[in-house]
Amino acid sequence: PLPPFTRATATEKVRKAEDAWNGRDPERVSMAYTPDSLWRNRSTFLQGRPAIIDFLTRKWSQEDEYRLIKELWAFSDDRIAVRFAYEWRDRAGGWWRAYGNENWAFDEMGLMRERHASINDVSIAPEDRLFHWDRAAPRPVGHPGLTALGL
Repeated sequence: PLPPFTRATATEKVRKAEDAWNGRDPERVSMAYTPDSLWRNRSTFLQGRPAIIDFLTRKWSQEDEYRLIKELWAFSDDRIAVRFAYEWRDRAGGWWRAYGNENWAFDEMGLMRERHASINDVSIAPEDRLFHWDRAAPRPVGHPGLTALGL
């Protein structure tokens, strides 16, 4: 979907981003961003596709069983705000749920030129996990989103 966004195209853009991130392929994910895209992810600042690929490669090498759900929060002509949560297991076997918000700005071709992410991690018990689908796959159509899960 290209700007200017409507509710339908913004929702579609968010779901496509979610599906790509759940695929855990840094090269593929990086192609959704401009070659010089600016990122703030927590306290990490980076720029450009090579830095994005490096960042995501490191991230997903440490987050086993990663599963993400994104939800549209707001949008304008060339901007989208999302809230999200993802669950993952650390190398020691502990489970985590990360909660966050992202602000995105797009160029006229629909590539993200800016991504600002604020994220908090909460330790969860294995039985408190809510995201259940095949690893490294898109969230199934029937799986509830954040609002339906009470997140």
